[in-house]
Amino acid sequence: MAEVIECVINISEGRDPEFLDTLSAVLRGCPESYLLSCSSDRDHNRSVLTLAGSPCGVVEAAWIACREAVSSLDIRRHHGVHPRIGVVDVVPFVPVRETDMEICIKSARKLGARIGTGLGVPVYLYGRAASDPDRADLARIRKGELPGLAGRILRDQPDFGPPRIHPSAGASAVGARDILIAYNIDLDSRDLVLARKIARAVRESGGGIPTVKALGLFLESRDRVQVSMNLTDYRVAPIRQVFTRVQELARAENTDIAQSEIIGHLPRAALDERDCGFLRLRDFDPGETYIEDCLEKRINGKQ
Repeated sequence: MAEVIECVINISEGRDPEFLDTLSAVLRGCPESYLLSCSSDRDHNRSVLTLAGSPCGVVEAAWIACREAVSSLDIRRHHGVHPRIGVVDVVPFVPVRETDMEICIKSARKLGARIGTGLGVPVYLYGRAASDPDRADLARIRKGELPGLAGRILRDQPDFGPPRIHPSAGASAVGARDILIAYNIDLDSRDLVLARKIARAVRESGGGIPTVKALGLFLESRDRVQVSMNLTDYRVAPIRQVFTRVQELARAENTDIAQSEIIGHLPRAALDERDCGFLRLRDFDPGETYIEDCLEKRINGKQ
């Protein structure tokens, strides 16, 4: 397979293993597309399904995933700590091998149009696929979450679909971007005020580390707080640097880091395996975490 793109489907469901297993089985049967992983979190009540393959194959598999999620889930019954605007919350396309951003932009627009027309869900294009520079930042689209979007949708109309919130599916953001690393750090604390303070200090918008976005959350199932982050450029904000800064801030408040975790995949260049002990990484498996290794395993039929 020459051209390879990645699609990261974020759905607002992380507590129903039967639905997620069924959806994963369907996606494994899609031609020219490989399901690299389905990562779920009960507290976030969110799952991240990562697909990779040919542009046509990945767009078709992503459409199937979105269709199944919209037909099966109801955002009105959703409860979780992660911000969201719909059952299919965010779907970015990412260039992986022998492809470029333009293909990902075209893929995002193709899927977005299909969701809007075929499912009646309002779709906002973001990132490099944004139709308006003001929509490039996902946080701007998701400001106020679903209630906030519902209040402004008539004056801030979607790129595809009707200018109204879908009753059970909400809305969706579909985009194209470069590699992003979803990286979470659990603190040895139950203090949500502290987690939010550290998140503000570490994120770029608060004067912290460039290209870092961060939230402070409480995880009921782990009985501790978490600094949940997106590292939008690992070259600017290496994982080790981010960990060290969060640890400094935590120790200044008489606590420490309990563990950290990678959600989904990252390139080998982003993480030295020898750093895993220092980073207190949870459930790290090189063959499944490094996207290069994982993709080769799937292509060679080793699910």
